[in-house]
Amino acid sequence: MTAAQAESVRSAVGAVSDPELRRPIGELDMVRDISVDGAVAHVAIALTIVGCPAAERITSDVRAAAASVPGISDVVLEVGVMSPAERNALTERLRGGKGPREMPFGPGTLTRIVAVTSGKGGVGKSTVTANLAASLAARGLSVGLIDADVHGFSIPGQLGMVDADGAPPQPTRIDDLMLPPVAHGVKVISIGMFLRRGGGQGPLGAVAWRGPMLHRTVQQFLTDVYFGDLDVLLLDMPPGTGDIAISVGQLLPHADVLVVTTPQTAASDVAVRSGLVARQTGQRVIGVIENMAAMTLPDGTTFELFGSGGGAAVAEALSGPDAAVPLLASVPLSPTLRADADAGIPAVLAHPQDPAAIAIERAAAAIMSEPRGLAGRSLPLRTR
Repeated sequence: MTAAQAESVRSAVGAVSDPELRRPIGELDMVRDISVDGAVAHVAIALTIVGCPAAERITSDVRAAAASVPGISDVVLEVGVMSPAERNALTERLRGGKGPREMPFGPGTLTRIVAVTSGKGGVGKSTVTANLAASLAARGLSVGLIDADVHGFSIPGQLGMVDADGAPPQPTRIDDLMLPPVAHGVKVISIGMFLRRGGGQGPLGAVAWRGPMLHRTVQQFLTDVYFGDLDVLLLDMPPGTGDIAISVGQLLPHADVLVVTTPQTAASDVAVRSGLVARQTGQRVIGVIENMAAMTLPDGTTFELFGSGGGAAVAEALSGPDAAVPLLASVPLSPTLRADADAGIPAVLAHPQDPAAIAIERAAAAIMSEPRGLAGRSLPLRTR
């Protein structure tokens, strides 16, 4: 009976999920000795690193799992740390056989990669991206988000990933792998997570980098960050067609591109260029989102602060005889969308009935329904 109970405790404890790696600790070889003495379960586990930020959550869940086994009324927990050799074996397992600095999102990946671009800044691209990510995650997809706007990063703040001083959390490191923090079910990495305030005061440090450093940053986000198995990886791109757009085109030529614009001609004309440059690297433009479109006032009239027709014009300009580029959504001006972004809660979660949130949900549904091209990709098929 004691042996059977010990095995039941091992199964229950092994099923506990590491909140950062999002995998069972039994699968990660974090479970050590398990024994049962009467009604007392003795459990030993090993955390990945000293000072693991998820330690409290893991130990609490392990105690609860062991105590849930019939006949167990008390749990004695011993917590240790993996040895360097064990951590090395873990990182190799997480990479799935790929070597260090080898990108898991190459042409053979089954992860849907969507780069969200705009021709110019100030069109609400990051707000749209953050809400799309939250919407897709809420639909049950595994979602990653790279804040590739190195100079103008804003994704951590929009997803509520900041402390009282406005600083985002730093990723946990397991040797040379970084574990992205998670918010609203979305795994996020941003350069803002690596910048600290001097003495804890003042704004986060600014990034004043040129081409080579920008390329290296994007490359490291793609190779050194452990996202795990993703359904969708979103990239919040910087505005324009500069260094990072070129780097992403080189590193992810198979990515899909979503163009965000406002209705006014000054923005829509420039937005077309971002789509054209993406096409030059082999990427596919899958749609256009028009942001800050006409809003309906309480008296039923419409207010077109930035005019109308820009989104449709961009979609038409990027369409060709072989493929039409659809206007996926027209997102109306919304004080709620803006306020929720400032509060760090995506409007699609906080106020799903807001007209802007409904429009973004429509775009998310369209992205999910868009078929992926599998040409050149290896499918995980087994032969008997």
